[in-house]
Amino acid sequence: MAKPNMSLVKNPMPAQDPKVRARNFDEVALGYTEQVAIDEANRCLNCKHMPCVAGCPVKIHIPQFIEKIKEGDFEGAYQIIAQSSSLPAVCGRVCPQEVQCEQKCVRGIKGESVGIGRLERFVADWHNTFCTEQPVRPQSNGHRVAVIGSGPSGLTCAGDLAKKGYEVTVFEALHTAGGVLVYGIPEFRLPKKIVAMEVETLKKLGVKIETNVVIGKTLTIDELFEQGFEAVFVGSGAGLPNFMRIPGESLSGVYSANEFLTRSNLMKSYLDDPDTPIMKGGNVAVVGGGNVAMDAARTALRLGAEKVYIVYRRSMEELPARREEVEHAEEEGIEFRLLCNPVEILGYNNPDNPRDPKNGFVKGMTCIKMELGEPDEQGRRRPVAIECSEFTIDVDTVIMSIGTSPNPLIKSTTEGLEVNRHGGIVVNEDGLTSRKGVYAGGDAVTGAATVISAMGAGKTAAKAIDEALSK
Repeated sequence: MAKPNMSLVKNPMPAQDPKVRARNFDEVALGYTEQVAIDEANRCLNCKHMPCVAGCPVKIHIPQFIEKIKEGDFEGAYQIIAQSSSLPAVCGRVCPQEVQCEQKCVRGIKGESVGIGRLERFVADWHNTFCTEQPVRPQSNGHRVAVIGSGPSGLTCAGDLAKKGYEVTVFEALHTAGGVLVYGIPEFRLPKKIVAMEVETLKKLGVKIETNVVIGKTLTIDELFEQGFEAVFVGSGAGLPNFMRIPGESLSGVYSANEFLTRSNLMKSYLDDPDTPIMKGGNVAVVGGGNVAMDAARTALRLGAEKVYIVYRRSMEELPARREEVEHAEEEGIEFRLLCNPVEILGYNNPDNPRDPKNGFVKGMTCIKMELGEPDEQGRRRPVAIECSEFTIDVDTVIMSIGTSPNPLIKSTTEGLEVNRHGGIVVNEDGLTSRKGVYAGGDAVTGAATVISAMGAGKTAAKAIDEALSK
């Protein structure tokens, strides 16, 4: 047994050079080698009370899988993770471990926590590269469950139920399975082949996936029950973008982050001759400070933007995006315009030539400076506008990334489904809605949140569905 590694800092993640990666869509982080993974695993003290597990929404047996890495049994480590997570290669890349499992790590008291996320990614990638053994499809228990949406909550619910022998069919509105994992998260953070591998694993367990099916249009929840499904899980996400309702938002060159990222990630607008065009080049402003804003800004840079600004109304300390994503954005040359807020998007206008094709396009954005006042209901200091402090940023494209809401389609076509004032489906602690046999989880319930929290909701609902149908 190797000696414990008592280094106070975790092994750094190798990454592409910022100047190189800022102009390509290849994955930024390059992953641990076997030797580095074992060295990092030896930083784990295998604590008796396992506080890291308490910080994981899907309750992965973290010390156990890390112990397997120490032994060099990487496939054994993967099998331990797979008991709790249907998407280990995804979680290892996009889960905010720093505020969950790693935040609880004892090593973080006097130094940096163990790199749990980096180790999970290593193990999942090792399995996908070297394991040739196919998953064993469980014997059917005769029960049928429908899952709406193939994002992280839907795939997790489907995977957990399939492992118990349920006949699960996932209905996806788009033409590719993966939900936000394929349309929302860029290739340089989460390669699409990784998502495809995770989906393929679920198919081998017996999960059926039907794409181009819009529940509420193509089929209703009532019709799913009529077809013989005994329970329905709604994991349709939060794809309805929010806007600021300021002058100029209807100009050409103004996007929601959802549209911008979907055009690039799913519809491949980065190609030289794309079927679905997107604004490229010029100066770009992204309004917002979350992970989606970082994704949009870094995507715009890779699409050829000359300058990219993050415009956020609070300070860097309140910025909600992961520190790693913020650091990557800064390294790549993205400029942060903090403590300011847009008040108008300016359009091009040529009164001498009304037919000028540039009429109606963005030419700038007026912002006002902000200062932080008293804390709001979440405890964050409320931004307050400073009078007479307006200034203009010269931009050609504006991307609004100020949050999303659940799409109202399912609610409007399903009788007896209670929603809250934000449009989120109301559920109990087991994910059960006000409609018998209908469960929900993820962003469709909470609004935009993290991949891992959506997975936790899918896992909770799968457990409740199993308990209800196996009585």
